[in-house]
Amino acid sequence: MNLQLEPFFDLSMDCLCIANYDGYFQKINPAFVELLGYSEEELSSKLISEFIYDEDKKRTAMHRKNLKENVPLVNFENRYVCKSGELVWLHWTSIPLENEQLIYAIAKDVTHKKGLEQERNSHLSQLSEVNRKLKQLNFTASHDLRSPVNNLIAMFDLMDLSKIDDEDSLQILSFMRLSVEALKTSLNSSVDVYKQNDISCEKLETVSFNEIFQNIQNSIGALIQGARAEFQVDFSDLESILFSTAYMESIFLNLITNSIKYARPDVSPVISITSDQKNGEKTFVYSDNGLGFDMEKVGHLIFNLNQRFHANEDSKGVGLYLVYNHVTSLGGTISVASKVNEGTTFTIKFKA
Repeated sequence: MNLQLEPFFDLSMDCLCIANYDGYFQKINPAFVELLGYSEEELSSKLISEFIYDEDKKRTAMHRKNLKENVPLVNFENRYVCKSGELVWLHWTSIPLENEQLIYAIAKDVTHKKGLEQERNSHLSQLSEVNRKLKQLNFTASHDLRSPVNNLIAMFDLMDLSKIDDEDSLQILSFMRLSVEALKTSLNSSVDVYKQNDISCEKLETVSFNEIFQNIQNSIGALIQGARAEFQVDFSDLESILFSTAYMESIFLNLITNSIKYARPDVSPVISITSDQKNGEKTFVYSDNGLGFDMEKVGHLIFNLNQRFHANEDSKGVGLYLVYNHVTSLGGTISVASKVNEGTTFTIKFKA
């Protein structure tokens, strides 16, 4: 090396080195020695690849091959293993000199920068997860509140206003109905806003199938009564499951209201809900005798967003999408079997 360049090489705070085409260091400056913790003799006695972190060796070898084909290396980063076992990130600029069969390289220690990037990405990931959860909460609430609101409207329809003589009471009831219908419109608008959001996992707890069923029956009792729906329920083989209460309520609500919305015009809904546990597999089966689906035509679309398979003005194409995501986001699976005018069966298998 030119003697005039020796001070520059020795005093540089960046890592400077010269390597031969055989893969060994020929010369290393003190900054590089200090960073890695090995002596110059130790660094020169082994192949350079032995100091590179295992996960980066293959990628580094590919770039080194390009260098030997006289292609300069710019903005390349890899990890080296220090003598202490610590990993350091190095940012490389390398120039090959083919006639000398040598590679001249400069490396900057960017370990601190990489740590900051990782920390930032971690914070962004956490914020993204919280944001998704908040959006999903709004989405689920907006969608699932529509059923109790429909229940209120159904209760107004069941009232015989001819039996009420007081004009003030009739006017109040009229205003109440207008308010409920306005609320339904607002909720429908909210569903349209939130329907593109993703599902995120909820806190798990022991969820009783019967308790959830009773809660949903109470919340939409007028809809059930108006549809003359009949239930055949058996949770004796599996009474509860480790799940999200909010998700399970949404599953019951959406499946039951779908059975009522898509009942055959001439047949009252008959809904069967059972749960069992066999060979360690926990299963929930929901069946109805409604309009059903043509599985060959729409079977692959049933759980997609914005899918409507029957003419119903109240359909938003969201319910089964929610059910699917509630189940799969917590590690379960859901399948469907159906025939036109013969009903539909949903089988949920929970995560073991």
